[in-house]
Order: sequence, then C-alpha cells, then structure tokens
Amino acid sequence: MAAGTSFRGLCLDAADRLPVSESATPARFSDIFGRRILSDVTGVFRLRTSLTIIFLFLALTVVVPLVAQATERTLEARRAELNRLLAVEWEYALRTQPELATQAGDDRYNDRLSDLSDKAIADDLEHTRQSLARFEAVDVAGFSEQEKVNRALMLRNLQEALDAAPFKDWEMPATQFGGIHLQYASLAFDSPFRNVKDYEDYVSRLHQIPRVLEQAMAHMRDGLRDHLMPPKYLLEKVSTQAQGIADDSLDRSPFTEPLRKFPGSISEADRKRLREEIEGAVKKEVAPAYAKFAMFVRDSYAPHGRLDPGVWVLPDGEARYRFAVRHQTTTDFTAEQIHQLGLKSVTEIDTQMLAIAKAQGFSDLKSFNEHIRQDRKLYAKSGEQLFDLYTHYRDQMYAKLPELFGRLPKNKVDVVPMESFRSASSPPADYSLGAGDGSRPGRINVNEYAPEKRLLLNVEAIAYHEGVPGHHLQFSIAQELTGLPPFRKYNLDLNAYTEGWAFYSERLGKEAGFYQDPYSEYGRLQNEMWRAVRWVVDTGVHSQHWTRQQMIDYFHEHTAMDDENINTEVDRYIAWPAQALSYKMGQMKILELRARAQEELGTKFDIRAFHDAVLDQGPLPLDLLETKINDWIAAQKTITQKIETRK
Repeated sequence: MAAGTSFRGLCLDAADRLPVSESATPARFSDIFGRRILSDVTGVFRLRTSLTIIFLFLALTVVVPLVAQATERTLEARRAELNRLLAVEWEYALRTQPELATQAGDDRYNDRLSDLSDKAIADDLEHTRQSLARFEAVDVAGFSEQEKVNRALMLRNLQEALDAAPFKDWEMPATQFGGIHLQYASLAFDSPFRNVKDYEDYVSRLHQIPRVLEQAMAHMRDGLRDHLMPPKYLLEKVSTQAQGIADDSLDRSPFTEPLRKFPGSISEADRKRLREEIEGAVKKEVAPAYAKFAMFVRDSYAPHGRLDPGVWVLPDGEARYRFAVRHQTTTDFTAEQIHQLGLKSVTEIDTQMLAIAKAQGFSDLKSFNEHIRQDRKLYAKSGEQLFDLYTHYRDQMYAKLPELFGRLPKNKVDVVPMESFRSASSPPADYSLGAGDGSRPGRINVNEYAPEKRLLLNVEAIAYHEGVPGHHLQFSIAQELTGLPPFRKYNLDLNAYTEGWAFYSERLGKEAGFYQDPYSEYGRLQNEMWRAVRWVVDTGVHSQHWTRQQMIDYFHEHTAMDDENINTEVDRYIAWPAQALSYKMGQMKILELRARAQEELGTKFDIRAFHDAVLDQGPLPLDLLETKINDWIAAQKTITQKIETRK
C-alpha cells in the first residue's frame, strides 16, 4: 500500500470515530447504572480517539519524510535523465558532424567527413523526432532555471530542425558565399596539425572529399527535379570558384596548406611521406573531384537556375521566407514589420550622418557620399595596408577590454589574409572560430582582394565587430564557460544573438574613446546604416519581389559604400535569406536591455557586470536573453537593497 493511501485511511478513521456530545445523551441513561455505561462508552470513544490521534501523529512523522525522500529521488532521477539526454544528443552531433567535433577540440572524428547521403538525412530526421519526444517527456518541475533553459533550448533546436525539413535546403548546397565547395576548401585552415596523427587524419579526410561532392551533386539533381534552384547568375560564380580551386597548382592549393609549415616534432622521413600522401590525394582525387563538380554546375545545373533573385519564387516560397525570418531573428516579427522598421531606422541614421557631413562642409548627404566615393585618398592602396589597419585596431581595443568586461577569454585572435579562393565573393573581413580547447586562436580574415576598390571608412568598426569585443570575445568566452552543456557553447546558429552582439560591439569602440577621425566615425554610422538598409533590401527582395538592381540602388541612395562591397552584400542576402536581418534585431534588443538596466539600477549600474551577464550563458534566443537580463537586474536590485539595509 502506498504511503499516501495509508495516510488518507487514518484521516477517514478519525473523522468516523469522533466522540458524541454529552449534551445529546438520552434521558434513559440517567440512573447510576446508565451513567456508568455512558461513562464506559465515552471512555472507550475517547481512548479510540486518542489512539487515532497518536497513529496520525506517527504517520505524519514517518510517512511525510518518506514522501519527501521519494519526491527528492524522483527529482534527482528526472534531472539525471535530462543530463543523460543532453550528453547523448551531443555525442550524436559530434559523431554525425565530425567537422563540428574538430571545431570543438574533440579529435576522435578528425579522420572523417559528414555523411550527406539521402539515408543519412532521413536517419537524422528520425533521430530528431525521437529526441524531441524524449526531451518533451522530461518533467522539469523543481528544476533549476539553468536546467529549464537547457531543455528549452534543446527543444527549440530539435523543433526548428523538423520545421525546416519540408523546405529541403540540402537540395541547394551550392552558393557563392558559403557553398559546400568553399567549406571543404577551408578544411586545412580549421584543422589541427600538431603531430603525425593529425596529418594522417587530414589525409583520410582528403580521400573522402570526392564522396561528399558526389553526394552534394545528387542533392542538386533532386533540386532540379523539385524546382529548388539558386539564382542562375550566382551559380555561374560557384562554377568559377570550384574550377579555380581545381586548377590551383600544388604549391598554391588550399588543400596543401599544412605542408607549408610542419611542427618541429615531425621527423624528416615523416614529412616526406606525408607530403607525398597529401599531394597525391590532392592531385589524383581532390582536384579532379572539384573539376567534375565545376563542370556539373556549369553545364548541367546553372543553366536551370532561377531568374528571380527572391525565394518567393520557389515552391512554398512565402512559408520558406517566413520560417527563415523567425529562425534568424528568434522573434515573431513579420517581413513587413521588419521592412517598416528598416525604413524608419534609415531615416533616423540619416539625421546623425548629416550632422557629420555638415561639419565637413557639405549641405546634404548625397554630395558628401559622392565626395567619399570619388576621393581616392579614402580607398586602400594595398592589401597590406588593410591588413595592418585591422591589426592596429585589434591591438588598441585589447588594451581597453578590462574597462568594459569583468571576464575576458584566454584564447587570442590572429589577423590573417582571407583565403584567395573565396575572397572575390566575400565581405571586407570575417571571423573564424578558434578551437574549443584553445589550441588554435580565432582569426580575423582580412579580404585583400581588389584593395584599391575598398573604402577605409568602416575598417575600424568591422575590426571591432569581427575581433574584440565582437565575435572573438563572445565565442571564446562561450567556449570557456563551465557548467553549461557543450551544445550551448557551440551553438553557432543563433545569429540574432551572435551577430547582434558583434554589431553592438562596434559602438563600444566609441565608448572606449576611439573613432576620433570624423571619417572613421562616419564609417561607424555607415555600418549602422548598412544594417538598417539590410532590413529593407532583404525583406524587399524575398517578400516584396524587388530586383537585384533595386537593392543596389537603395544602397547607393543611402550609403557611401563602394561598389565592390555593395555587389558582394546584395548577392549574399540573395543567397542567404533573412540572415542579414539578425544583426540589427539583436543589437536593438541588447541596447534595449542595457537602457532598462541603467534606468532601474541608476548609479549602481556597472557596464562590466552588464556585459558579463549578457555573455555568461552562451548564445541565447532574444526572448530568453531578455528573461535572463531581467532576472539579473532584479538580483542586482536585491543586492543593493541588502547593502542599504545593513548601513
């Protein structure tokens, strides 16, 4: 019998055996004998009642602790089950995405590449459905807030993976901005090369590149059948990129990069053997596979590419973009709402930029922007100049970080030239994560392609965005956090948070005393305008049927950006719908939360503590970030009140 049932039985017995009232005693018991009988009966009732109370007391002292212990055991079992499921899901991710394992510093799968086959995709979707059901079954009553967030984030990840599946994005794996041919060409730059085993693992991966490219082409053929096609003009860029990689000589190929500098611990004999194996794999397997891929794209695939740039033209195009907007912004804003926010923001930033233009002697933005476009002194003279500027801005910001943050990452960030095979279609600079174990630094990749066409105005803001206090600081802190499950440290798919933070970081340069040159400050505002324009043109092309030329014209109307950057940007938005919306959405939320904290905490507001609070849980959807900061504000107020009470 359950303890609860026994307790309920004792309560019912006590209620049924309550003693009768003496005032209700019948008159026939008025004689002595009767009074004695009544006395005896009453005594018996009182005795039984006393025994019942004693039993009830014993039950309370014995049963309640047992119930509490059982509840505690149940709580611990549920918590253990959640942690077990999280560990299982992380191991599954590492096993099925070996490239992610390498990024995380887990070397167990460094000799493998992902399986991109139809069966692997189907198996992954089935695993996702089963995992979702398992996590949904975990009752989080009594869990800590951290544990609840762990489950909520995992549920969100799993559900969004299932929500995305009907759109079959895997049937469009080739883009000029981040296609599969570019991802694997970067393999050498994202892998460790510390010893012979690392090199042998890399050789194993080179042997598998023909397989993954064949699997990609199979999906692209399915995309042809399903009318899921990228724009034709972008696919022509893809073919050119892939052919260029195939045609690279061995001494210039991105795949032979590890041969240019061996660790001192590797013997000459091993170096000779590894060189022969890597060069042989690149020449006989990798390069021919890339040439085949390029020919397929050029002759069989690109000719069927879509002619309209927006995804609205694809099957389920409106639903596809609606999902992309929700996924990228982690909000319920519609495309139309974001478009209107963009128009409003453009007007507001115009006012700030006009003030600088007038200070430089110009009456309006159009004339000042035209002056910037025509003044060759404002353009880079060489790739080396760009490289040196990014290095300078990185170094000067490092010295200011202790004023803005309580927690700083151990891993550092290097400034390196961007890989030549992707630079023509890439932004002015971007960031590559360091290894999770700190064995490889993060990288600011500086685009040195056509430097004479690149304005210098926004280099400073981009340096802070990509390096510190932007992407490198945020991602490195996340990787070094303790007490979080790994999937939260390496969640790279929450752009509203990660890009929002990096965009917010550009303003921190001003708070640190930088942007002293008026043109550099104008460049910072240009970056603000750049992200506001993104809201307008991304929603314009994908939901309002804008043309590519309309996007370009809007950029020219509201920015002084160079043509090289504008063309790269609009092509990126076309290839990656809604991702460009995430930057300003995340920045807007962080600024809103900071203003709230400053208002509620007053003179007790500490910018270092606020930044640490934003960063100390890894990437979060914006709604959970808001909850987290609201809780932090409340906690800070409580601490302040306690201090004041003690005075």
